[in-house]
Amino acid sequence: MGLLFPAALAALAALIVPLVIHIARRSEQLPTDFAALRWLRSRPKPRSRLRFDEWPLLLLRLMLLALAALWLAQPVLFGAGDERPYVAIMPDAQVDPASLGDAHIHWLAPGFPKIDQPRPEGPQPVASLIRQLDAELPASTALTIVAPAIIDGADADRLRLSRKVAWRIVPRAIPPSADKAATPPVLSIRADASHSAALRYIRAAARAWQTRKRDSEVDSFDNNAPLPEKDRILVWLVSGTMPDSVVTWIRQGGTMIIASDTKLPANQTMVPLWRDGDGVPLAEAMPVDKGRLIRFTRPLTPAHMPILLEADFPVQLRALIAPPPVPSRVAAIDYAPLTGGRAYDQPPHPLRPWFAMLIALLLFAERWLATSRRRNIAP
Repeated sequence: MGLLFPAALAALAALIVPLVIHIARRSEQLPTDFAALRWLRSRPKPRSRLRFDEWPLLLLRLMLLALAALWLAQPVLFGAGDERPYVAIMPDAQVDPASLGDAHIHWLAPGFPKIDQPRPEGPQPVASLIRQLDAELPASTALTIVAPAIIDGADADRLRLSRKVAWRIVPRAIPPSADKAATPPVLSIRADASHSAALRYIRAAARAWQTRKRDSEVDSFDNNAPLPEKDRILVWLVSGTMPDSVVTWIRQGGTMIIASDTKLPANQTMVPLWRDGDGVPLAEAMPVDKGRLIRFTRPLTPAHMPILLEADFPVQLRALIAPPPVPSRVAAIDYAPLTGGRAYDQPPHPLRPWFAMLIALLLFAERWLATSRRRNIAP
């Protein structure tokens, strides 16, 4: 047990107040002279002793002030956490909670709902939640993680915790669904007459990205048409120097693919982004302020780029525009946490609510004694 604000114990000086009140109450008892006794010889007064009347009431008031001072000092209890085993079950795992014995059983989901709550839906940040449990549970609490054979929501790094975790692998309750394809990029093409032959390959790749009807519409106009919104990928198949309006469109956050014969501003260095089987660059890119510029290094014809006729050209082009996200699915047997991680100090358990309840009970008892009819004068 400890105190977060021990300076508040100075309030214990208020204990003198009930003592003064009970001593002062004796002064209310004044002697009364009787006529028949006035002629008797006076005897020496006995030596007075300090005596407290109604000592149960005095003790209650002293205890009230002492508890109030301790409440102000913010008492806490260290190491008071529940040390029963803790079991966290991933929502995709199939397990009978009755087989886990006497333990705290929760879903491995934000907020750690109890097992009697509905099964959480959707992918969960498994790695972050396990690290949170390791940091919040007392060091002596045994932690068990129940995981399906395949885990969704893993980090790139293997977990390293401050304790040894019982890693239990069970069958999957929910069959693994195929990853939803990301929304395909939407293209807008601006081309001149000299690049009309290249349009068929770009359009064919865009149609291959479609997962639903009209999922990725391609608007294709000549180079005099207005520029699209920034959420579209602009394919600029126009020879010569880019107009200032196009350069501004890129600088403001647009992504644009240009033909090999489109002239770039002077002193611009591009980085190879896509190579063929011989290692020769097929496309290169560079950032332009908030935007991104990608340029083909060869004309978009089968004679110069045979990959246009290959089946994986749509996949390569899509990866060129938007690289696929890092996968987060891993086999549970390969993701068992390691030990040696940092151990965190556990927060102390506050005792102020319990002190407040005790103060309320003592206050009720003090008022009952102070207002009792058996008392003559309430100090």
